[in-house]
Amino acid sequence: MKNLFILGTAGSGKTAVAVGLALKLREEGYKVAYFKPAASPPGTADKDEDALLMRRVLEMEHPLEDIAPYIVGPSYLSRYRPNETMDRLLQAHEKISAGADIVIIGGAGSPSVMSTLGLDAVSLTRRLNAAVVYIIKIKNDFSLDHAVFMNNHFASRQIPVIGNIFNNIPRPLLAKTEGIYKQKLADRGYRTLGIIPARADIANPTVAEYHELLGGEILTGTDKLNRPVEDVIIGAMTIESALGYLRRAPNKAFITGGDRADLALAALETSTSVLILTGGLYPDVKVISRAAEKGVPVILVHYDTYTTIERLSSVSRHIRPHDQATIDKALENINQYVDWREIINRIKE
Repeated sequence: MKNLFILGTAGSGKTAVAVGLALKLREEGYKVAYFKPAASPPGTADKDEDALLMRRVLEMEHPLEDIAPYIVGPSYLSRYRPNETMDRLLQAHEKISAGADIVIIGGAGSPSVMSTLGLDAVSLTRRLNAAVVYIIKIKNDFSLDHAVFMNNHFASRQIPVIGNIFNNIPRPLLAKTEGIYKQKLADRGYRTLGIIPARADIANPTVAEYHELLGGEILTGTDKLNRPVEDVIIGAMTIESALGYLRRAPNKAFITGGDRADLALAALETSTSVLILTGGLYPDVKVISRAAEKGVPVILVHYDTYTTIERLSSVSRHIRPHDQATIDKALENINQYVDWREIINRIKE
């Protein structure tokens, strides 16, 4: 049995890569299982969505508490005893790996999560004798710095890294990723396994994921929560200043105070996926009526605008267990853009 750890930063698309690789490995005749040592469900959820997804995709019969033994949040240390954590994790992994040829291990939002208890990704990789595929989310040159730093760290700890995958790369950065970033990694001795372009249907979070994170009351548009959100615009300006921003941002989440009916109505006349009203202030009835006509969900939250924006910084796209179209696209990305044969060859070593 081999362990393959999929690591990367939050929002890098680790789950989509894990889904695609798992399905590809199954196509090639391998018995594949999934394990996620440290899960961080969004909002107040108590079950990890990746575990639910992979259990269905791989037709696993294991209970969720074995697939994802630890649910962690900002105050996780009060829930777990240091002398019990590793034993419990190893027992869960043993159950998951029984009968499997390959166990794909999903990384937490950051490789450093649970370092205090010795359950960070690097420590677990060594303990489970796993190989690593590192997923890189490129925003700018600092993103590559972080990827090089992590590869250097793996190398210093004698952890085998099969290679790196640049994932969800925006179109303006594709040429730079291919011509510069990939070469810079190669200059340091690190392999690139693939460059996957951004796809709105996989990369962008949906209105439902914004609602899961924020909570609040859905005032209209409950049947439109699967709409993708490509941008976030904050309405804290004059109506004259806002119009230019509103027209340039397609499929946006527009955040403004519930008392700013002028801005809300202006946003509804442009490409808007969701209207998020802050401060717990119910909007003018004209806003609700126009949103219903346009088919735009309206979410009323009790946070102020600053807190709302701060909370949204952690929103990311999750593939749903029954979202077969997106699951198929995850496999398509692996087939089209990733050197999966190299991954299989390295696993065999």
